[in-house]
Amino acid sequence: MRLLLVEDNEQLGQLLAKSLRLLGYGVDYLTAVTPAREALMRTSYAALILDLGLPDGDGLSIIKELRSRQDTIPVLVISGRGGQRDRVSSLRSGADDYLVKPFALQELAARLEKQLRRPGHLFGSSLQIANLKFDIQTRLASINGRPQILSAREAAVLECLMRNNGRIVSKRLVEQELFDLSTDVVSNAIEVYVHRLRKQLSDNGARVQIHTMRGLGYLMSDEEVLRSRTANLS
Repeated sequence: MRLLLVEDNEQLGQLLAKSLRLLGYGVDYLTAVTPAREALMRTSYAALILDLGLPDGDGLSIIKELRSRQDTIPVLVISGRGGQRDRVSSLRSGADDYLVKPFALQELAARLEKQLRRPGHLFGSSLQIANLKFDIQTRLASINGRPQILSAREAAVLECLMRNNGRIVSKRLVEQELFDLSTDVVSNAIEVYVHRLRKQLSDNGARVQIHTMRGLGYLMSDEEVLRSRTANLS
């Protein structure tokens, strides 16, 4: 699993990054809001570990942006601000947990593991993009309330794409979702499942698109949002 760590104290940040890597995580370490925003737009992370007091802005702005676009990535705030108001503000803005500095690495690891085990993260037990809905607990998808028949692997790919709505999902990450179900995944399996999903969504009126980003992976987006962005650029 790949994590994004955003902490402006480089001594602490490097220590946390090294410790998390020793625990088996892949870690990208950044020190400011702007590069963190860019990283979150181009890379799919399993979780975000975020300081609030950053040199070019408040970490809360990142959380609010993530939640405004329905991004369900778990966010664990690490901060020297220990007051109740700061905790409440962060949680209401969309943080999943709040850890006050100084803290033990074991506690950070335990809280992180807890968030990664949660099936629904911030938004409960379902994911929704436009008229497409996926129930995480029952593993059922629906379009305009009409149930869709999906295999277990197709459902795993769909959940992965929906969790990363509007962001590029690497082929490797999708493969990891399938390996959780079975180890006999053939080389072109991802392309097959994405093709099936794309066709089923299109045939049944889903207002979402799955884009193949050559050399990068896949991106799911709301058609209306995509048209709006395209119009703004023209």
